[in-house]
Amino acid sequence: MREDSLGSHGSMDKLLEMSVEDIEEARSSKQSALTVVEDSKLTELFDKVLLLDCKSDLQVIEEGESVSSKPQVTKKEGGRTKKKSQTFDFRTLLTLCAQSISARDKITADDLLRQIRKQCTPLGDASQRLAYFFANALQARLEGSSGSTITSYYDSIASKKRTAAQTLKSYHVFLYVSPFMTLMYFYSNKMILDAAKDASVLHVIDFGILYEYIKKQDRATEATDNGVEIPQNGFYPMQRIEDMCRRLTEYCKQFGVPFEYNTIASRNWETIRLEEFKIRPNKVLAVNTALRLKNVRDVTPGGEEDCPRDRFLKLIRDMKPDVFLSSTVNGSFNALFFTTRFKEALFHYSLLLDMFGATLSKENPERIHLEGEFYRREVMKMIACERVDRVERPETYKQWQVRMMRDGFKQKPVEAELVESIRVKMKKWGYHKDFVLDEYSNWFLQGWKGRILFSSSCWIFS
Repeated sequence: MREDSLGSHGSMDKLLEMSVEDIEEARSSKQSALTVVEDSKLTELFDKVLLLDCKSDLQVIEEGESVSSKPQVTKKEGGRTKKKSQTFDFRTLLTLCAQSISARDKITADDLLRQIRKQCTPLGDASQRLAYFFANALQARLEGSSGSTITSYYDSIASKKRTAAQTLKSYHVFLYVSPFMTLMYFYSNKMILDAAKDASVLHVIDFGILYEYIKKQDRATEATDNGVEIPQNGFYPMQRIEDMCRRLTEYCKQFGVPFEYNTIASRNWETIRLEEFKIRPNKVLAVNTALRLKNVRDVTPGGEEDCPRDRFLKLIRDMKPDVFLSSTVNGSFNALFFTTRFKEALFHYSLLLDMFGATLSKENPERIHLEGEFYRREVMKMIACERVDRVERPETYKQWQVRMMRDGFKQKPVEAELVESIRVKMKKWGYHKDFVLDEYSNWFLQGWKGRILFSSSCWIFS
């Protein structure tokens, strides 16, 4: 489990209510521009993200506008100017390369990588960026799928230090151009508030806490939060978690909400003991695992009878929560065979990069940061690594549904009226027409161009 995936820049339990009208108000103006943010203004940027102030004047792509502001690259042939072909088939070449690596055909794989690298670039269109990230991951796998080789490739990505302010600014842009995280947490928050409507005390256990959305309620409810996160590397492993604790305490004090915060740092969440959460009776208990179940391993090197994923769900079941909120990345990247999961990952990330290409300019610095810092890391870990080194293991929402029902959880329905009202609001907020919002089999689904990318659901213990 890693805190560096884009989906994990999100484990944000909204302890306090955020209404649809609040989101609409945040998106209704583009007048205030984000300027270069220094570390001294970090608190101001936290306000923008935590309080969902998404007003910004970004380099967005409006309807009918060209994706690139730069002219097409041209070349002369026979005295005539000719546009450079945009039909280079990266997907086919990347898939053939993955198949060659799986068959241990290094000569063919090297030749295919050379062809891909001649055309791909991290600053090109969506397909060129996709090819660049996947070619790097395939190159790393070709040279060794574990150990020092992978570490050196990963360190080359992680070594590009960026401040917390730069990361927050990029995340702010992501919230503005994409509804995925906003609607995911709006849905989760509504389910929590429905369960706690008559409660005086609310206890939220949030697995994977990084940024929190906060909005004042009309009534004062005492709140307790357990923030569970991976300790960061270095001399101060708890610093990031403690900083979040301090900020949440300050916000709740500002809103007049009695608040208690407890932190748990662990790299293996399935091994946390139940008593560490300090669950007391007479509280409404909500558990939230936004976009982080994909990082819980489903196999163990020693071949234990119960896999970590099942032990983690048992831990949640033993808590007897009033509601269990689960938001997942919808993808089959956890397949047994490498080529199968490679094709699934290729399709998934091609849609995400296409989404950015349709909503942000090529030169947008936050887009470059988001793609390079987060998606590139995820692809590297997913394609280049095996066994315990492979920490990106998404499954489809249908697979999760089977697993959770087998473990004794009962799914709560998604109100069709809620989905339709949000769909209408999305058009008013100005999100791109190709975003998908739907309800199916008690799942709240979001996607792009007909493909479901993220899924959310609410569970109780039956």
